[in-house]
Amino acid sequence: MNTRIRRVTDSIFTRLMLLGLCLVVLGIVLRHHALTDFLRRDLAAVVESQQLALASYVARDVDDKIVQRQNLLERLAAAMPPDLLEQPEKLRAWLREHYEYQPLFSAGLFVVDARGVALADHPVLEGRVGADYSDRDYIAAGLTGEPYVGRPVMGRAAKEPILPISAPLRDRKGEVKGVIAGISALAAPGFLNSLLQSRIGETTGGFLLISPRDQVFVASSRPEMVLRPTPAPGVNPLHDRAMAGYRGTGVTVNAAGIEEVSAMVTVPSTGWFVVARVPSSEAFATVARTQDFLIKGGLLTLLLFAILVPVGLYLVFRHLRQAAAHADRMTLGELPLEPLPQYRHDEVGHLIAAFNRLLAKLNQNQAELARMAHHDTLTGLPNRVLLSDRLQQVLAQARRKGSAVGLLFMDLDGFKDINDSLGHEAGDELLRQVTTRLSGIVRGADTLARVGGDEFVLLLSDLGDNAEEVAAIVARKCIGTLKAPFVISGKQCTIGVSIGIAVGDGNSTADALLLAADHAMYDAKKAGRGRHVIREVGTTAPPAPAPAASGASADAGGMHGLRSRLK
Repeated sequence: MNTRIRRVTDSIFTRLMLLGLCLVVLGIVLRHHALTDFLRRDLAAVVESQQLALASYVARDVDDKIVQRQNLLERLAAAMPPDLLEQPEKLRAWLREHYEYQPLFSAGLFVVDARGVALADHPVLEGRVGADYSDRDYIAAGLTGEPYVGRPVMGRAAKEPILPISAPLRDRKGEVKGVIAGISALAAPGFLNSLLQSRIGETTGGFLLISPRDQVFVASSRPEMVLRPTPAPGVNPLHDRAMAGYRGTGVTVNAAGIEEVSAMVTVPSTGWFVVARVPSSEAFATVARTQDFLIKGGLLTLLLFAILVPVGLYLVFRHLRQAAAHADRMTLGELPLEPLPQYRHDEVGHLIAAFNRLLAKLNQNQAELARMAHHDTLTGLPNRVLLSDRLQQVLAQARRKGSAVGLLFMDLDGFKDINDSLGHEAGDELLRQVTTRLSGIVRGADTLARVGGDEFVLLLSDLGDNAEEVAAIVARKCIGTLKAPFVISGKQCTIGVSIGIAVGDGNSTADALLLAADHAMYDAKKAGRGRHVIREVGTTAPPAPAPAASGASADAGGMHGLRSRLK
């Protein structure tokens, strides 16, 4: 019973739980994230409701003003005598008489004929009479017989942003003979001037009046946005939804990168929609102030945390720190690799014990890993890394003793055919049997290495004056030992070997030996394979090939530079 209690009291888990409990208590008091999220959601609902109410009021007001102007223009079109189209002066007087009683079109009225050319206007604006308006959408629509609210544009004669409205003029037979157009300046009193001057909040909040059909800002609380094109798709997701028909509220980031709370309401008579928007920084100012208060409380908590937790962690992990420092000194070579001292039996103690077991296992495997890093995994022979190291050692020994060095590069003839026909497993077994036969020829002081798929190198050290003769004898033995058939997967297989020999002394370089052996192997292949060619390092012309026992099949594989393989 006492052992169980001691294990619980000594447990690092128990101590971390106690420490975590203290942090949780503080976290409950200072759960500012949950509070700010709640406040933001609550305020968002209130602000969105307010924005929707404002947008709805403005949309109704704009719609009423558009409908008034449409109705007036249609009554004027119905009341105008068709004969006046042939009498411009009387037509101008008629327009003046009717305009003075109901001046809803601040930029005037004008009439065009069936060609779209202006016949008369009031008030008179320079350049309007006689101008061709057939390219304007509202004139083109009127000539087809349809009343139309045109695209807001910069007035050709008025020289300010305007909204044109048109209605067709018909003769007694009902045929369209012209169009009467009413032009209202967007900023005119009693039209959209109140929208242009209104703001919501203290900075960028306000109203937008947008025409989805024309993809243009009709009006805005920011004058510089009037008649500008709407943002491209993808810039403002909520705007994209509104252009597609969504009406309601939402929080979005506008084209200027400012987060806003927006509400969208349709203007029925035109298909436009009103946007009431306010920056989130103003809409959620209460949240920001609450966050500031909570941050101050959080800073105080962090101060207490910075004082208390390091002390607690030091008491809990001091033995682990000591063990880590001891292990660090071992990695730096200041101490031998040895088991770490184990002071306690809690989780830290278990961790140290596991480390000690791991260290023992690593020591056992270190020799095996070193062997694998320098030996071929299939044959167990030295690989190209170990061969390069041995070659440097042999050259150094040759310089001291004045002896010669021989390098035999062997490439199997016919291996590819066996590997392709019988499979890779058969090819691997063939390489292992080749290794066994070649290893029976090698002296203890020499090095047999596998440097490629079917490529072997034999390094001969401490040769005398008859180095070429000795190397040739060894080459013939290698060719001879591989003549006998191999039994692979129950089948007899025959291969040969082509050998390139480079002979040098202590003054030769590793690169020169490797390059000479490489070239000699090319010569042996070209001379018919199943033979060897000797080159002395520095020889400019290759000697004639020395024939050897043949009968090996041709190897379809090409040669690659041996020197690059051993790098």
